[in-house]
Amino acid sequence: MSESKTSNDAAEAWITGIGLATSLSDNLDANWEGLEQRRINVDEKSFAPYIVHPLAPVSFDAQIPKKGDQRQMEAWQRIGTYAAGLALDSAGIKGNKDILARMDMIVAAGGGERDLAVDSAILNAEAQGNSAPGFLNERLMSDLRPTLFLAQLSNLLAGNIAIVHGVTGSSRTFMGEEAAGVDAARIALARIAAGQSDIALIGAAHNGERKDLLVLYEFGDFNLKGKFAPVWARGEHGGFALGSGGAFLVIESRKHAEARGAKPYARLTNVVADQARRKQAGDVTASLETLWSKLGKLDANGAIITGATGAEPATSEERAFLAKHPDFAVRATGTTFGHTMETQFPLGLALAALSISRGKLFAPNDSSGVEIEMAKPPSQIVVIGAGHWRGEGMALVEAIR
Repeated sequence: MSESKTSNDAAEAWITGIGLATSLSDNLDANWEGLEQRRINVDEKSFAPYIVHPLAPVSFDAQIPKKGDQRQMEAWQRIGTYAAGLALDSAGIKGNKDILARMDMIVAAGGGERDLAVDSAILNAEAQGNSAPGFLNERLMSDLRPTLFLAQLSNLLAGNIAIVHGVTGSSRTFMGEEAAGVDAARIALARIAAGQSDIALIGAAHNGERKDLLVLYEFGDFNLKGKFAPVWARGEHGGFALGSGGAFLVIESRKHAEARGAKPYARLTNVVADQARRKQAGDVTASLETLWSKLGKLDANGAIITGATGAEPATSEERAFLAKHPDFAVRATGTTFGHTMETQFPLGLALAALSISRGKLFAPNDSSGVEIEMAKPPSQIVVIGAGHWRGEGMALVEAIR
């Protein structure tokens, strides 16, 4: 491992691989076409009154060939392992044991999924007075599959990626909802810039089609209920519509990418993070302004891709920040893909890199006027992640010069 470099000679970081499995598709071209067509896959009935963006049909066999591996994973782990494989394919390093053996992995992850049938049986027995001493332990020992307790460990997504795809360099897993996705990108960039890493796989996955999550977020009154509306049109009583999806990226030093002849999508120039206390009105707006000032030189008439949730008051405060930068064309990923928590920031990075590589910002999907058309090719895109409850982050994604 080399010594840290100064900012003047920091290694340039390229995004060379993108893997997306979303409510639209698991194919980059199909995701792009869906964005351009303003297509939204939303389910207002299955979890009514709550709204979710379900995962588009995918064949997990294509990236997780062993059925045994699939069976021992929860849904969010299958989604993540699948998306990670897509990113490795995109970067042209799938199966390259030499590179994968020294590839860093940084995953943003939530907690494991509940077994609702077991939970319900235990609670019903307790309510009916049928729970003798030791009842809980006996039921857990006999009713849960052996891997379920282990599946509550958030770092098992990284473990499954290592097993299935052979990514066996250093591994880090961050928790902390949206902010975890920001930190995954921030740490990867810092390590590459300092010469401590040549190549990294970063990303996250989320299963939004979960009754236990909907109950959890309903306690905080965060869920969008009743009828779907774009993020910017949800108003003061809005909320988020949970989405299922996985987003992974391969980030590597320019020197490493050029040495293997990799074609980059874009450059990841900067990632900055903050955590406003959110005690006073305007704290989120102020935090975002501070982060904006730390990104570096920005072109006029640029673009912004935000993971704005629709939950209040964070979304209104982010909208106040955006109003101070009216020359930047805005796109909110939550309208199309739903809110994917830890995945929201990596998803924004992926769409920013995809937009730059295609020389076009995808179409606005908004009825409020916040999102405007952008005719010229974007050379810079700022990715914003303001958590529904805590945490703010920004990244600058640029065209390769």
